[in-house]
Amino acid sequence: MSGILIFLGLIVVVVVFVITIYNRIVALSQRTEQAFADVDVQLKQRHDLIPNLVETVKGYATHEKETLNAVIEARNNAQAAHGPAEQGAAEGVLGAALGRLFALAEAYPDLKANTNFLELQSELSDVENKIAAARRFFNNAVQEFNTAIQQIPGNFVAPLGGFTKKEFFEIPEASRAQVEAAPEVKF
Repeated sequence: MSGILIFLGLIVVVVVFVITIYNRIVALSQRTEQAFADVDVQLKQRHDLIPNLVETVKGYATHEKETLNAVIEARNNAQAAHGPAEQGAAEGVLGAALGRLFALAEAYPDLKANTNFLELQSELSDVENKIAAARRFFNNAVQEFNTAIQQIPGNFVAPLGGFTKKEFFEIPEASRAQVEAAPEVKF
């Protein structure tokens, strides 16, 4: 009789242990989803500022249609992107296009002095900082989740819930080079 109780006690301990690990993985998964939603909110704010910025620049730089169109196209592509990898790539292209737009502003002293342009530029800079912070938080949440499902005992429990590795929000190397490269200003 005591052998049966010990066996049942061990089964209960194992079941509680598996449930605890499963719940931790679920919580980490939810944290990554919430963190991605935070990144998405910041990206939407960025996307909402861009048309106003382009319209302001358009008033001063009417013959710079190629740059303005590139910014709008990059914004539209970034809005249409889904998932961290696709959004990271699209946001990298958008960042490069915005860099060219701000470099263009250097050629127009009246535009650089325009309070609306300066305010939009300041707001965009603030949003960029928030995006960077949200992206770091998201990537940290993904790292914790991925570690939890790859380490023992999580790697035995994760398949039971269908949990798989999540992607980091990264700007691909090709896009990163565009973002970090100094924009070319032509007069």
